[in-house]
Amino acid sequence: MNPEVRGGRRSPSVATFLSFLWPGLGQWYAGSARSGLLFALPVLAVAAVVGLQLLGGAANLAIGLLTPSTALTVVILVGLLGAWRLIAMAGALTAAGRGRSWRRPVPLATFVALALVVVVAHGAAASLAWSFYRAGSEIFVADTGPDRTPQPSASGVAGGFHATPDTVPETPQSRINFLLTGIDSSERRTHALTDTLLVVSVDPPTGQVAMVSFPRDIARFRLTNGKNFRGKINSLMTYAQNHPEEFPDGGLPTLTQELGHLLGVPIHYYAAVDLAGFSTMIDRVGGVTIKNETAINDPAYGGWNDGRIGFQLSKGTHTLDGETALAYVRSRKTAGDTDFGRARRQQQLLVALQRKLTDPAMIPNLPGILKDAEGTVRTNFPSERLGEMLDIGQALDDTNIRRVVLGPPYALTPPASETGGEYILRLEMDRLAKLSIELFGNDSAYSSAAAPADSVAP
Repeated sequence: MNPEVRGGRRSPSVATFLSFLWPGLGQWYAGSARSGLLFALPVLAVAAVVGLQLLGGAANLAIGLLTPSTALTVVILVGLLGAWRLIAMAGALTAAGRGRSWRRPVPLATFVALALVVVVAHGAAASLAWSFYRAGSEIFVADTGPDRTPQPSASGVAGGFHATPDTVPETPQSRINFLLTGIDSSERRTHALTDTLLVVSVDPPTGQVAMVSFPRDIARFRLTNGKNFRGKINSLMTYAQNHPEEFPDGGLPTLTQELGHLLGVPIHYYAAVDLAGFSTMIDRVGGVTIKNETAINDPAYGGWNDGRIGFQLSKGTHTLDGETALAYVRSRKTAGDTDFGRARRQQQLLVALQRKLTDPAMIPNLPGILKDAEGTVRTNFPSERLGEMLDIGQALDDTNIRRVVLGPPYALTPPASETGGEYILRLEMDRLAKLSIELFGNDSAYSSAAAPADSVAP
């Protein structure tokens, strides 16, 4: 006699195992096809939906989970599917043993063992989905008010201000402009500063990207209300944060609007990155590879965790760990180097990290990357559009990127007699207007200015 069939009855252990593999299979095996279909169809529907999502690639599926509502739905669905499997297994055990299986040690032990596997597996899957939910909720914030603005040091003076927030892009094909701010809040500083001010503009139809860095020493520039801000540009966020009566939108929204005003395009979204966390993310992805164009020898650099002084990096290609990458973008004391060189290195490192993060090989590292990003990145970019940015990022190469640092000729150093000896940069607005038209075409506010483009000073 078949060992799995005794007295015309099916083996309860086999039935339980089959419904463990796929709900309903055990019922079908036990002779209850209708019950098996009832248990199988919901799981089949879920599998079909997941399969359709996977057609877009595992990376796109993972990106979709960064939308908090999607991730939370998955958490609930994983829990329900786990419960459904347990119910199906219990039903198969009962159907095959005609109600007596629960009193027999082997079928009962089989059920308990497989039930533990279900609980552990679905618990792990739900935990992973929950990590996406938690990261998405922390990273993608709708509120850009004071409580969401990092706290840099206050300096500088400004006049009055009337806030007019920029709108979102008109259509999915419209140019998207971001402000990326790097906040240096290391323990070696008594206050944080916006050490990186980088506007990234993406043209979805063409995949072209423009990166424009504002050196932190730019000062005495005109605000949207026509008055001049006399402090340095990297102190504007703090000043606005500390003077809500003048800047009711808060620090980061004000900085976003004013940089867009200077550049001639609305900045739709921001991303604030804590540089210390940035270092951790680089370590998480196994370092980043860069090509250093000029040898660096900065004897004064003191940003190492072990307290040592100095930073050297030879010319050529290097794979940098997080701490070294941070030195690469912070260092500015090398002979012949300037803050403009540092800004170019920041752009270079950002592109290198983007390439690592959009590499499908990074998918197994996603839980750790998400954990690092939770405390490192804040953005008001809609998570629903991350898939579009992933597609553009994966197709991006150096021929698609235009990189500009607003040093000479776009910003010049005025005579010391005009600044009281303070080193600052003053924007040359006519040249900046010409650059804006060159980068953004008709999207630039300067393209419809009173002075024609060909009359702008070179």
